[in-house]
Amino acid sequence: MVDVRRVDLPGIGVLHSFVTTDALEIGVVTHRAGTRDLVVRQADSEAPAVTARLEGDEAHQLAELLGGTRIIESIAELDAMPGVPIGWVAIDAGDPLDGHAIGSVDALVDGEVQVVAVVRGDHVHASPAPDFRIEAGDMLVAAGPPDRIAHAFRAAGAQTPRSEA
Repeated sequence: MVDVRRVDLPGIGVLHSFVTTDALEIGVVTHRAGTRDLVVRQADSEAPAVTARLEGDEAHQLAELLGGTRIIESIAELDAMPGVPIGWVAIDAGDPLDGHAIGSVDALVDGEVQVVAVVRGDHVHASPAPDFRIEAGDMLVAAGPPDRIAHAFRAAGAQTPRSEA
């Protein structure tokens, strides 16, 4: 498992970074304004880093290219139930759901939509309990009528979910 370092950058945002087996440090600075900087440098070196500024949609696209397949594979077995539509949404640092227990978010416990899993890293937490805390980086997976899933995630302050009917 990769150790991810988290550093608060007062007035700027948050840095998450890790070192690869090839001794490269890869980091992402998540700015309060929503942009992200992808930073790559040789670990334990004074050499300058290479930085790419990404707007929100660009960062989400890169995330899909890098990890979307793994996340989709994680929820594929849920999608295999015919006639049960699911939707999912990624939680970013600073999102209104970040840090809240599922049961404390009215829109997620309205009776029509059920959070059936939370994908965190390489692990799927199936049927999370109401006291399960949502964290940045989580992928919430919900089952229910597609319009109610979208409404529940929007009402909870999350970005627009993706869905499979």
